[in-house]
Amino acid sequence: MKTLQDWLSHLETAHSSGLIDMGLERVGEVKKRMNLVPQCPVVVVAGTNGKGSVCAYLSHIYKEAGFKVGTLTSPHLLRYNERIAINTQPVSDDLIVSSFERIEAARGEISLTYFEFNALAAVDIFMHENVDVMILEVGLGGRLDAVNVFDGDCSVVTSVDLDHQAFLGDTVEQVGFEKAGVFRSGKPAVCGQNPAPESLVKHAEEIGSKLLMVQRDFDFASMESVQWNYRFHPQSSDGQSRNRNSLPFPALRGAYQLSNAACALTVLECLNEQLPVDIGAIKRGLLLVENPGRFQVLPGRPLVVLDVGHNPHAARALRRSLINLAFAQKRTAVFSMLSDKDIDGVLEIVKDQFDEWNIAPLDVPRGMTVEALQAKLAEHGIDNVNVFETVAAAYRAALAKATENDRIVVFGSFHTVADVMAVLKEH
Repeated sequence: MKTLQDWLSHLETAHSSGLIDMGLERVGEVKKRMNLVPQCPVVVVAGTNGKGSVCAYLSHIYKEAGFKVGTLTSPHLLRYNERIAINTQPVSDDLIVSSFERIEAARGEISLTYFEFNALAAVDIFMHENVDVMILEVGLGGRLDAVNVFDGDCSVVTSVDLDHQAFLGDTVEQVGFEKAGVFRSGKPAVCGQNPAPESLVKHAEEIGSKLLMVQRDFDFASMESVQWNYRFHPQSSDGQSRNRNSLPFPALRGAYQLSNAACALTVLECLNEQLPVDIGAIKRGLLLVENPGRFQVLPGRPLVVLDVGHNPHAARALRRSLINLAFAQKRTAVFSMLSDKDIDGVLEIVKDQFDEWNIAPLDVPRGMTVEALQAKLAEHGIDNVNVFETVAAAYRAALAKATENDRIVVFGSFHTVADVMAVLKEH
């Protein structure tokens, strides 16, 4: 009997082509053998940034409305179990191990990646636990992601920008086409970006998906940063319009969160017949929502912000959110990135927001070396740089030097934030 940790170690090396091997044939065949056909509504969420937040809003609102909610997200920060949650709580090791054993028995000669095991296990567990709604976050792209073997009753593309170019293409149009792959014929497709890439709009038209676009079919407006209004007014003739006024600001911080919340509310409208939700559940969900590491402001002083942003699109959002914060006397970055990310794009956008940089390598194969990080910071004219052996040490040093009027921002990768979260957990 393997433990969950045994399984995860095995899955990291089991598939001959490595962790990422795009395509749906293998995972689709195992899905068929296991008869994984959800009997409840399924929401599939794709996008360059904002996916995790939209999943968090939907999970908390549906939970508050009394539904049993299964949510698949990735990556995890501290424990693998975070990826598969029921009613916003990570499921137990036992549930995951039992599911992995069922997948292992069904797959026979078919080799599966870590991510494919992940997607199959989530839906398998949700079916065994009889959830009322499944919310599935796409891992990478959309069209060829393992999650896309499941048909969404409603699909979301939060935003489209460049990331994972090696897999998704070098232009926003190419990326848009990949993400639109989660749309389904005759089903609603929510897009949180306007204008959207032409490729995404065209694909929705070609397959007959009902595209609902922000600032066209739904929109939102903030009122003095205390409350906000949401309006649903689909262009199609049969569209029922609805206003939701005086909503509380969501518990998730950041300038872009109203857009993510509006996408989630549009999904609620699309699935309202199967999953009716009252205004009380929406308000409670917005106030109780949690999504660690997404512009997460920790309580206390100095002000500490954790942000998993790792591409230029996320860096622009981070910069906007930092500008909205109160004045800080000294602003320290605790920073590290993976070598396959656009570090030049990120540094160019945020370098004016920091007075001092604490950098360290990430303890993962794709992590940038300290020398490479130093060289990049120097290229961008960033000179007040301190080097540490680990992200944890970089964070502890920033904390030790900071006064209560200072600000520390931890960013650059999920791994950077996870390393600091591990320190916070110790205390």
